[in-house]
Amino acid sequence: MALLLTVFNHGLFAGADENLVIIKDFKFVPQEITIKQGQVLRWQNREKRQYHSVWFEALNEEEPEDYLFPEDSYEREFNQVGSFPYRCGPHPEMTGIVHVIK
Repeated sequence: MALLLTVFNHGLFAGADENLVIIKDFKFVPQEITIKQGQVLRWQNREKRQYHSVWFEALNEEEPEDYLFPEDSYEREFNQVGSFPYRCGPHPEMTGIVHVIK
């Protein structure tokens, strides 16, 4: 069953920022976000030198091999309603949660 569609987009993204999570100072900001079913959420690494990842480990995904280097972005479309915790692979203390509503 295809729960989520994953798309990588390296570099800056031109578009609305309402569904944006910033990665900075070893934090996901906001740490908790609510979006509507079918929407795309984008994470952007705004660190100066540090790489990160976005890993939905609770969905039994393998840890991402591609890291987000400064100014890289990662996008994911959420087609299922629910709450989806995630973390940074190399920095497990960095956590967040996406709530998807109808």
